[in-house]
Amino acid sequence: MTDRTEPMAMGHYGIYDRVEELLDGAKGRILDVPAGEGALAVRLKALGLDVTCCDLYPRIFKLADTEIREGNLDGRLPFDDSEFDVVVCVEGLEHIENPANAIREFSRVLKQGGTAIVSVPNIMNIEERLKWLFFGYTSHFKPLSKEAIRVHQRHEMGGMDEIAFHINPIGYAELRYWLEKAGFEIKGAYSDKKKKGMWAFAPLVGIIRLAARSTSRKKRDLRWTDEMNSSSVLTGGNTLIIAARKL
Repeated sequence: MTDRTEPMAMGHYGIYDRVEELLDGAKGRILDVPAGEGALAVRLKALGLDVTCCDLYPRIFKLADTEIREGNLDGRLPFDDSEFDVVVCVEGLEHIENPANAIREFSRVLKQGGTAIVSVPNIMNIEERLKWLFFGYTSHFKPLSKEAIRVHQRHEMGGMDEIAFHINPIGYAELRYWLEKAGFEIKGAYSDKKKKGMWAFAPLVGIIRLAARSTSRKKRDLRWTDEMNSSSVLTGGNTLIIAARKL
């Protein structure tokens, strides 16, 4: 590993800004997985946090003074039980075959009372819901033909395999279900940043929320209806970020 260039962000910086806000006042050991080149780790270390990194491709990591281990989110992470106070997973779950396994691993390596911060592309905002309705896919998840994969690998992926693609559309409900099943309590759902032009969807957003309120409170609570129609989700940005506490 050499610190030859500034690490490139795997996601946009609005996600990192929100993660920093959520970690204000955090202490202890933090696991950043997948770490990519180390762009988020740089910011976490600047906050004075004790950061350990993990990635399927540790060879691309560019921070010489930070521990990096090879690990696969679809398997067992190379860490002991209850080793960390915080786990941050940005731009990870949508790339793997078994997100539920990754979340169970986050629970395993976290101490009781520890925090998990995970992000996924927001496929539930109003714009993405309409794209799915009209086209059958969203901005974040498009059909992956063999030719598309071949071209993408040649031009952008530098020899890495298909894990660089978004292969798993994950909505608020799925992510919350997996977190709660793994022993987490949801602390909050957040957007990366405001998405331009969402005002144009205001009439439709109002209809959706009005229709939701026509059902009973009991049904809305059981189905997380209000949460899925919240500002963070329905009118949120490109990324959904959830903070959860291990019980």
